[in-house]
Amino acid sequence: MSRLSVRKTYKLYIGGAFPRSESGRSYPVTSAKGEFLANASRASRKDARDAVVAARKAFPGWSGATAYNRGQILYRIAEMLEGRRAQFADELGGARKGALDQVDAAIDRLVWYAGWSDKIASVHGGANPVAGPYFNLSTPEPTGVVAVVAPDDPLLGLVSVVAPVIVTGNTCVVVASEPAPLPAITLAEVLATSDLPGGVVNILTGRRAELVPPLAAHMDVNGIDLTGVTDPDLALSAEQAAAENLKRVARPVREDWTAGPGIGRMTRFLETKTVWHPVGI
Repeated sequence: MSRLSVRKTYKLYIGGAFPRSESGRSYPVTSAKGEFLANASRASRKDARDAVVAARKAFPGWSGATAYNRGQILYRIAEMLEGRRAQFADELGGARKGALDQVDAAIDRLVWYAGWSDKIASVHGGANPVAGPYFNLSTPEPTGVVAVVAPDDPLLGLVSVVAPVIVTGNTCVVVASEPAPLPAITLAEVLATSDLPGGVVNILTGRRAELVPPLAAHMDVNGIDLTGVTDPDLALSAEQAAAENLKRVARPVREDWTAGPGIGRMTRFLETKTVWHPVGI
């Protein structure tokens, strides 16, 4: 007996929950061949502000967690992603080898960053030589709330920009790929079931031109990664808006997401705290 398929409803991911956009809007997502796949929520400026509030609320707990614990949670995300490997491959265009390779690369990328969680402070910080009876120590600390504009590589690129932000203790608001947002919301389902506290990662789907300006101008956002911005005018206006509260800005660059990631994306949204302490006290 034939039955109707149960189509998935793709929502936003804010504060650990899956709300619809407050605007009630959606937009159609199509395959590379132009076939209809689903309707994705079209987030509004209000949704972006709500996501920033959720990220700020989650920041003290996440930044205060031990680096080892953050690494454990990223590894757990990789475990959960491994368990849904076929589903992600299907959303990336089918269970062919190329799609499966992309999923495997995203899993490996998460494990790689998980391993760096309790090592980046040793590599990026250190003891500084001084002329006097003092210890002088520099230690990296998270910047705060980071807005991330994800690239159009819908899974490996997404993981490659989100994982280094959160493994170092930041929280984030992510603007998912505009033409291919579906893997981002499925990834949100993985995050929601992998011990990651609600609000650490918040995912918005919709128009970059509508969501990037309010995030760039938001006074409670401490940094913005413009990797996924392809419009030079939008990137320029976002940088200008970010200057109002001296946000750290990562400019859009073309990247090969299959290449080794390095530690640059982790250190980009870290602040360095230097402490002086008298010797012998």
